[in-house]
Amino acid sequence: MEKQCLHITNGNNLTDFLKELDFKDDILTWQEMLCEGPTIAKIDSDEFIELRIDFLKEHYNIEVDEKDMKHELAKLDNVEEYSEINLWFDYDLFCHINLLGVINLLHQKEIEKPLYLICSGRVKGEKSLKGLSELSSGQLKSHYQNKVKLTSKDINLAIALWRTYCGKDHNIFKPYIVEESNFKYMSNCLKAHLERFPHQKSGLGNIEANILKIINENNVKSINHLLGYCLNYQGYYGYSDLQLNLKIKELSLFYTVSEDNIALNRKGHEALLQQHNFAIEVNNNMKYGGINRLEYQFSEEQNKLIKTIFNAD
Repeated sequence: MEKQCLHITNGNNLTDFLKELDFKDDILTWQEMLCEGPTIAKIDSDEFIELRIDFLKEHYNIEVDEKDMKHELAKLDNVEEYSEINLWFDYDLFCHINLLGVINLLHQKEIEKPLYLICSGRVKGEKSLKGLSELSSGQLKSHYQNKVKLTSKDINLAIALWRTYCGKDHNIFKPYIVEESNFKYMSNCLKAHLERFPHQKSGLGNIEANILKIINENNVKSINHLLGYCLNYQGYYGYSDLQLNLKIKELSLFYTVSEDNIALNRKGHEALLQQHNFAIEVNNNMKYGGINRLEYQFSEEQNKLIKTIFNAD
């Protein structure tokens, strides 16, 4: 008898792709953006679900159908028939934080099936990093054939990283940046996460500074044009258009929009040159897991997060 497996994907695009390629096994579509907003360690709880529903509604005006959400997650309530679980997640921070959440959910449900990771990233013959949904059908099938079995060490690492993310000290991530594992892109994602916090000199995180650089270095004609640049040139973040649109709006004090051009104003140039700390003016107090963004700043000299002065004890 052909073995049964469960596929867990990071979004509808990939789920649809797998169905087009005639994958017959069950698919659980993980619909979340755990890289933003509050989280608690115990995912398998009503408190966690309520916390996430409230955040997505308040911050992004996303109406989550709790019934549909629980129906999808109920696929994990009866896993005896599966011989393995395949985790389909991209190379970026957005997907990796979701991946940590999924592995922890499986652990909390005491599901001990073999776990295999199918992760995109560098592809032979391609210059840029690729998401799974961007691959050709042949490339995707090749990724599946070369899937990587996660070891107990990998799983324990994911558990530790999730607890850290939900905790109050994200500098604990630093030693894990150099730890070897089957999560090929985890180190890049952890570095990218720490650099999301306001830079000690400019008050801008890496994502915000990158948006201003794009405006400064390109002939950007409109907000939509800028969004396109941001989606294509964001490194290891993997943010959606919804997230980046909000970022662009938050940074409006740094640029001027004319009929056919977007250009940095004086504040924008000052921010890029790190002549002033604009953290309070931008006022982006997004919660990342267990901590508020404005409570910390990233020190390039010390290569770590330091307590923001106005919040220090």
